Amino acid sequence: MTEISIKAEEIAEIAGFKITNSFLSALIVILLFLFLSLKYFNDCRASKKGSFFYLVNFILKNIYQLFYSVLGDKTDYFFPLLCSFFLFILFQNWFGLLPGVGSILIGHVPLLRGANADLNTTLSLGLISVGLIQVFGIKFLGFKNYISKFINLTNPISFFTGILEIVSEFSKIISFSFRLFGNIFAGEVLLSIMAFLVPVLASFPFLLLELFVGFIQALVFSMLTAVFLNLAISKAH
Repeated sequence: MTEISIKAEEIAEIAGFKITNSFLSALIVILLFLFLSLKYFNDCRASKKGSFFYLVNFILKNIYQLFYSVLGDKTDYFFPLLCSFFLFILFQNWFGLLPGVGSILIGHVPLLRGANADLNTTLSLGLISVGLIQVFGIKFLGFKNYISKFINLTNPISFFTGILEIVSEFSKIISFSFRLFGNIFAGEVLLSIMAFLVPVLASFPFLLLELFVGFIQALVFSMLTAVFLNLAISKAH
């Protein structure tokens, strides 16, 4: 059984830039994501559609309907962002469950590690999500109207409410990052322990459970982003 580390391990260094096992995993998933996107784009332009096109189209339509239930007619504008969040997180979660991830070693360090089992990745995703929520809030409502939600000196109650709103925005970053990190890291630890204690087939139900958890966490992250976006671009009453 490999040593379980909460911190991503360094596996190489290029021109002073440290490459960790979680960074390498993220890079592989990004390249896979790019390849599938280009294939789907080419299939869209082709006169004869293949099974891959219809499968991806079916998946995208169902994801679109989920976001439409939150954003309504604004879904078209935000769908590329939200779908990218969902698919990227889902691929990262499932990649961490593949055979060899965490078990192929360089010395005593795993070559690959699920990227979302690294707090650096989930914190980055949280910062991007909350940062873009502020950007779109300002874009749709205007700087003055949006900032008035946080800084309002008209009366003591509005001022205090604004302080709570600021704290709430920072808490979203913590909530996004630690929820995703905690669930994925705990799942990988569980699978590692079960694989060490019991035969391979006995741990198969836990692998199925983690596939489901990976899907749910990707859905929760993207749907919460959609909900917070909808709140940010809606005029306060």
